[in-house]
Amino acid sequence: MTLTKTQIANAIHQELGFPKNRSAELLELLLELIKNKLENSEDVLVSGFGKFCVKSKNLRRGRNPATGEDMMLSGRRVITFRCSHLLRTKINGDLSS
Repeated sequence: MTLTKTQIANAIHQELGFPKNRSAELLELLLELIKNKLENSEDVLVSGFGKFCVKSKNLRRGRNPATGEDMMLSGRRVITFRCSHLLRTKINGDLSS
């Protein structure tokens, strides 16, 4: 199941006791802050969770999958996420046994 913004705002409301509308505002403020930093090509590191990075992709040759025709794909920026070691360990459990 996908975690939605409404569910996150409700969790903030329940855990911290903020009113629901204030919880939603706090979540929107956090997401806007992250989006603004990424828009300015700045990385966002959330300790214990992971790092969002903006990477640049150069102009490259590609293929239209519908027609098989060769085409040039323009350069662009993409966002990547790399989870922290702590999160990776929590998700995978102790795999050494």
